[in-house]
Amino acid sequence: MLSLTTLAVLAFAGYRGTQLLVHDSILDPARARVDAWQQKRPTSWLRDAVVTLISCVYCTGWWVSGAVLATWLLATDTWSGIPVLVHALEWLAVAGAAVLLNRWDDSRKADY
Repeated sequence: MLSLTTLAVLAFAGYRGTQLLVHDSILDPARARVDAWQQKRPTSWLRDAVVTLISCVYCTGWWVSGAVLATWLLATDTWSGIPVLVHALEWLAVAGAAVLLNRWDDSRKADY
């Protein structure tokens, strides 16, 4: 089971990774290319799903948090010996905390 400190660090990493993929200007050219690709066939459900995935903090955050958690579990050799259900709950906890950070960050943007 994750300690609160580990949960917080993983949540911050998930939050930052999500911000990088969804909002940061360094990936604007890549997002623009994906958007242009989707506009060529706007009725394609696959293309629409990809654009939704890379533009939604909840969608992207879920997968980024899972990747961050899996990387941490494998790097610290804590993946084995623990039921998969526990890891699923850890994924929910990390993703939920990262989303709370995203919501907090979004609410602050309206202040200035």
